[in-house]
Parts: sequence; C-alpha cells; structure tokens
Amino acid sequence: MVIHQQPRTKRAGFTLAELMISVLVFALASAGMITGYVQINRMATWSSWSVAAQSIASQGLEQARGAQWDEMGGFDQWPPTTNSAGAVSPYINTNCSLDVPSTGQPIWVTNFITISTYSVSPPIRMIRSDCAWMFPITGQICTNTLITLRAPDQ
Repeated sequence: MVIHQQPRTKRAGFTLAELMISVLVFALASAGMITGYVQINRMATWSSWSVAAQSIASQGLEQARGAQWDEMGGFDQWPPTTNSAGAVSPYINTNCSLDVPSTGQPIWVTNFITISTYSVSPPIRMIRSDCAWMFPITGQICTNTLITLRAPDQ
C-alpha cells in the first residue's frame, strides 16, 4: 500500500485572515451580549426604584385621604394648612428613602402633596402626590404622580 503525502505547504489549516475574522466575529458577539446585560441591569434598577417611588407617593396620598376634612374649607388633622384665600399650602416631605435593597447610602426622595379645590358644589378636593427622585446612573430626575378626588363624607 502506497500512501501519498502532500507537501507541508498543502496541509489543511486556518490562514491568518480566517483567524482574524473569527476573532472579530467573537468580539462583536461578546460586546453585544455584554451591552445587552448592562442595559437590562440598568432597566431593572430603574424599574425597582420607580416602583419604590410609586409606593412613597401612594403613602403620601393615603395620609392626605385619611385626614379629617372640615367642611368649612380645610383639613383638620393633617400638616397642610389653608391660607387666607382658602387655598391649601402644599406639604413637602423630604425625609423619605426608597425601600429598595442596596448597599451604601440610602436613596432620598422628596414627596410633594398638594390639595386643591376641584369642585365647589358638590365640595370635592383633588389630592395630588408627587414623588421626585434622581436616577444616579443617568442623572435624570424622575417623578411618580398619583391623583385622586375626595369628598367630605369619604
């Protein structure tokens, strides 16, 4: 039996160009996966902070809804006070932190609660709770808002 061997230069293998193209394809695919992972992580963080801010806004709204309403124009048992024109001053709570698990400093937010007259007859007040917070990754200031109406008998 005779076996014919090809000269060494004719053996099968990868050329330098093929190797460089395969490394480039691998690098692009890896960069895409890493970018996708970072973006998904950022979106999940923003989402959890937004839900926590919505909870703070809901707490402020429920505090205002639970206040005793004086039918003569104001709320009796809650921090907002009415001025001489009958308008209710906004209540600002700056001692709120988001209830998200994190390491390091707490995430402080500001909760603005505004009560205004929606209708005189029947007497209805609009309660608005805005929770403002800053997303540190982008530096963007975000606001979660809740609005409800309340009558004196509710």
